[in-house]
Amino acid sequence: MWTAPLFQRQLEVDPTIDTDRLTARLPPHVVLLHNDEVNDMAHVVDSLIAAVPPLSRERATEIMLDAHNHGRARVIVCPLEQAELYRDRLLSRRLTATIEAA
Repeated sequence: MWTAPLFQRQLEVDPTIDTDRLTARLPPHVVLLHNDEVNDMAHVVDSLIAAVPPLSRERATEIMLDAHNHGRARVIVCPLEQAELYRDRLLSRRLTATIEAA
């Protein structure tokens, strides 16, 4: 029997998933970018895009400017494990980033 290749199969979304319960198990955390006087603005934007794939260039630019003008900026809100990954990627690109509970 022939079946479609895996990449052509459609995923079904289960509408019965209790997202409130899931959020309680995976509480959101905020990744924060802190301003520094070392990195230039282009490097910060490029680093945000490389480290946090969901960000567009426009959003990364907004985050960079917010951190520049206010000392820090919210990059993304996500579960802790993912927040740690994004923070570590930002740190590896010589940026200052922290995590806080949302």
